[in-house]
Amino acid sequence: MMRRPLALLLSLALAIPAPLTAQSYDLPDLGDVAASELSPAAERRIGEQIISQIRWRDAAYLDDPEVEEYVNRLGQRLAAASNNPTQDFDFFVVRDATLNAFALPGGYIGVHTGLLLAAQTESEFASVLGHEIAHVTQRHIAQIVGKQSQSAMLMMASLLVAVLAARSNSDVSQAAIAAGQAGAIQSQLGYTRIFEREADRVGLETLENAGMDVRGMPSFFERLQRNTRVYENNAPAYLRTHPLTTERIADMENRVTRMPYRQVLDSADFRYAQAKLRANAGQPADAVKELEAARAKAPQDEAIAYGLARAQLRAGRLDEAARGLDAVRKTATRSPWLETLAAEIGLARKDAAAAVRTLEAAARQFPASRSLAYALADARIHAGQADVTARTVRRQLDDRSADPRLWQLLSRAHAALGERTAQHRAQAEVYVLRGSLPAAIEQLEIARKAGDGDFYLLSAVDARLRELQTRMLEDKKSR
Repeated sequence: MMRRPLALLLSLALAIPAPLTAQSYDLPDLGDVAASELSPAAERRIGEQIISQIRWRDAAYLDDPEVEEYVNRLGQRLAAASNNPTQDFDFFVVRDATLNAFALPGGYIGVHTGLLLAAQTESEFASVLGHEIAHVTQRHIAQIVGKQSQSAMLMMASLLVAVLAARSNSDVSQAAIAAGQAGAIQSQLGYTRIFEREADRVGLETLENAGMDVRGMPSFFERLQRNTRVYENNAPAYLRTHPLTTERIADMENRVTRMPYRQVLDSADFRYAQAKLRANAGQPADAVKELEAARAKAPQDEAIAYGLARAQLRAGRLDEAARGLDAVRKTATRSPWLETLAAEIGLARKDAAAAVRTLEAAARQFPASRSLAYALADARIHAGQADVTARTVRRQLDDRSADPRLWQLLSRAHAALGERTAQHRAQAEVYVLRGSLPAAIEQLEIARKAGDGDFYLLSAVDARLRELQTRMLEDKKSR
């Protein structure tokens, strides 16, 4: 049972060494929040600040557009089938071998790579996402801290930001302190059994509504409980933050028996995501050996063959990777995962033109794939087609102006074209989205001095510079 979680947060905040305090970071203005209620808008602003620190300061964040796109696609499918389909959700992946997933304020849900790899079926993986979605839609986080004061909520955000910043600090002793504090916070903010049972019930309904196999939830949680012994009496991280009991599993199984049986096959994307994580884990030579052994046991498994080709690419065995992937592409259903890997092999062979042709064909077949669009833009820059990338990315930004990957690609394209004003103008937007206004302002000042911008571009730079300077001044006044 939780005991005064925010009191513990405050005490931990006082214990953080001075270099790790969050005072230098921009924290969200929660507005006029009543002391007895944490509003959805306030939740979202806290979540936005925390996720910004995770994405841009935490080395464990998995910056992989393909895997993140898959997890978001599945997560959004489940969210649309939840009891609050209008709630905003954003799913991301953390590079961590432990079995864990967690919900942040405002609908941000993180998944450890270890959890995705441990799932034996896509429905098992979906069951954990459904459970976390339920914690958000039922506003469990708000209920845990909602009756505290606004200053206490800000302290919670400050402490979490400081812990995340410390994780990337090269000082081992400070990182160890931060890790211990993060563990204590996570433990104290663990959900109550009442919240867990409610998330089980609501999550099961979400799974059923989304067309998944509801048996995935009790089977996965039961396996997690059995695997506790493997951890030498230390429960997996997910069990520590989500207290699991025999009664909960029995309740889930009873509910599942009353639901219609549905056989659900795993999507190819689920299997490719797992294979890519396996291929990119550890040392390249070790990944190749592991996937070669898996391939020997399942020679017809196209996802394993894809993973082996990717591991061979990492190991510099380009010819083997190309032969293995060509064999898969001849028999497998066409997929963005396969085409992107083919293009990566082409780039590794210094054949950027072939990579562009492959990705252009794939983009025509899969126009909704963002990861393909990023890969195509990158390949065009390598192929000397930076002008095409700049035009295409600018059109994409009309619909997705808050996409930092697009702004980074636009900045790279302008750099390749020697257009320094436009390059630094685009890079400024990357820093804005990272939550670093000083760095964004510095980029705009560099853009003003570059000397190659026309009247219209320089006017836009000046206007954006004034806007960000005003915003930074207001942020300082509000603290």
